[in-house]
Amino acid sequence: MKRSYSRKTAAAKAPRTPRQKKVNRTTLPSQLFSLTWRSWRLGGSTVSFSHRYLLASFLFPLLLHCGSTPLANAQEPDDVVRTETALVQLNVGVVDPRGRAVTSLSQNDFTVYEDGVRQPILHFEPTYAPFSLVLLLDTSGSTVNFRQQFKQAAWRFLDALAPEDRVAVIQFNAKVKSLAGFSTDRKKTAYAIEIADGAGETHFYDALKYALNELEKEGSKRRKAIVVMTDGLDTPMRNSDRASVGKAQTDEEAIASIDAKASSALNAVLTAADRQGVSIYPLALPSGDPKRLPLPDPVITGIYSAARTRLQSLADRTGGRLNEIHKLEQMARLYAEVAAELRALYTVAYQARGDRARDGKWHAIKIEVDQPQLIVRTKPGYYSR
Repeated sequence: MKRSYSRKTAAAKAPRTPRQKKVNRTTLPSQLFSLTWRSWRLGGSTVSFSHRYLLASFLFPLLLHCGSTPLANAQEPDDVVRTETALVQLNVGVVDPRGRAVTSLSQNDFTVYEDGVRQPILHFEPTYAPFSLVLLLDTSGSTVNFRQQFKQAAWRFLDALAPEDRVAVIQFNAKVKSLAGFSTDRKKTAYAIEIADGAGETHFYDALKYALNELEKEGSKRRKAIVVMTDGLDTPMRNSDRASVGKAQTDEEAIASIDAKASSALNAVLTAADRQGVSIYPLALPSGDPKRLPLPDPVITGIYSAARTRLQSLADRTGGRLNEIHKLEQMARLYAEVAAELRALYTVAYQARGDRARDGKWHAIKIEVDQPQLIVRTKPGYYSR
């Protein structure tokens, strides 16, 4: 808990001594602050600031002398989530051999394995449980020519959702902007889609990070997904890929020179999505298709191929699906198909093993149902980061 105090008042109550000045110039470890904050309240009465200050002045050199190395090692990066407090949440689709969704299963019908070891299911949501969804709209220069068409497709997506689904609308180009927060008010959401506008660069991965931060505010028990229409050609990543391609002479050389899945921006998004159990559904615009370049050359082919590979990775790793738009007339239908798929998903969660270090290793996930003829789809696993 943070406590505020007036520096002038504190100075009046406890005049600084040379010893106190030396301590005040030193950045105290977070563990020391935690200790002194807890120590300020003794026997139900609040200790005065001067006593607190003297206590910190006494404890700080003592702790430095007794255990400075363990104290430093105990600090962790801000983005670390301890395994022992994290659930692994899976959005799971089940279909019959003819591809028809099966929506009548219960928790007892599912069995989950991690690295071949059966895991107890701690949380289960049936297919009719509501989602928190981010509708992410690419309003960069590459979508200007068919902006009205993708707005109409996004409106059809809203019509296909369940009434209880909460939807937020975020647009991105060189900047990321929230147009509407999470709401079940479809008129509000539809208006946000209508006012989406812009041009310029594409900061796609910044937008995904922003969307994941917004989804985190919806709470850990909500089912979550991101649906994004984009060509996937992130401007900063595109510039980095261009440098990697160098002087490639053939398409094969250019594609091989870019390790698309090694991107730090991509992996940061995948890690954040893993932690929340967010499924990502990219709708890939034809303007980013490496097979449809009007004037292909090795450099451009390499860049576009890497961007499409990353879109596929976003879908595969999070249990979503990449939908490629070959004709603009397909947009509305594909949006509706994504909405239908979301309404047929179960959510299953289990506790990751608490004694495992976050060592970056891959942990494979397998999920089965008690009817072997049914086909189950979810994300294949995660990295323990």
